Amino acid sequence: MSSKLIGVGVGPGDPELVTVKGVNALRAADVVVVPVMAAPDGKDGGERGRAEATVLHYVPEEKVVRVVFALNERSDRARREAAWDAAGARVAGLLGRHATVAFATIGDPNVYSTFTYLAHTIGELVPGTVVETVPGITAMQDLAARSGAVLTEGTEPLTLVPVTAGAAVLKDALNGPGTVVAYKFGRQAAEVAEALRDSGRIDDAVWGAALGLEDESIRPAAELDGEPLPYLSTLIAPARRDGTRGGKL
Repeated sequence: MSSKLIGVGVGPGDPELVTVKGVNALRAADVVVVPVMAAPDGKDGGERGRAEATVLHYVPEEKVVRVVFALNERSDRARREAAWDAAGARVAGLLGRHATVAFATIGDPNVYSTFTYLAHTIGELVPGTVVETVPGITAMQDLAARSGAVLTEGTEPLTLVPVTAGAAVLKDALNGPGTVVAYKFGRQAAEVAEALRDSGRIDDAVWGAALGLEDESIRPAAELDGEPLPYLSTLIAPARRDGTRGGKL
C-alpha cells in the first residue's frame, strides 16, 4: 500500500485557529514534519517556527520531526536547490518507514506554502505516494477578523500579492478594483507605504504581524513610517466603497 503525505494548514499562529480536521490529521499521522529555517551552515538553526509551536499544542514532541528547508534563501539558487533535495530525501525516508506523514504549514498548504515544493519533490522521489491537503485559515482571514476589515462585498474581486515579487506588482493591483492583500511585505514597508499613498488607498488600509501571538501588532497603514517590519507582515487595502449597504451587488 502506498504511503500518504498530508499537507496540513495550521493557520497563522493562533493554535485556536487550527481546524478540527487539521487536528485530527495531525494526531492520526505517524509522524508530523515541521519546517525549520536553515542556519548559515545549512543545518538546523534551532529556532522553533510558528508551525512547530502550533503543532505542539496538539501532538507530543516525540512525534514531531524537524526538517531543514531553505525558507530564507533567495539569492543562492544552488544552495536553495541543495536544501530542497536534502529535505525531500529526508521526508522520502520517513515515507519509507511510515504509512502516513503529515507536514504542518502555517496558513494554508495551497497558498504560498513550502508544502507545494515538497509534494513536487516527493512525487519524483517516491512515485505512487498519495498526496492530500487539509486547508487552513490564512493570515488575511485572521487579520480581517482582528481588524474589522471586510475582504470582499458583492462583485468585488480580491487580489493577493506577495511583495517579494516586487513593489511594482503591488502598485498595479492597488490601481485596479477590489480589495488588495499583500503578503511578506515587511522588508519593503517603505515601498508599500509609498504605493498606498500614490494610489490614494492608505487611509483605509491596515497591516498586521504575529497575529494571535504575544507580540501581535495590528496598525493602520497610515502609521507606516518606512521602518522594516517582520517579514511575514500582512496588509489589507479594502476596496473603495461608497458606504451604502449592498452597493457592490
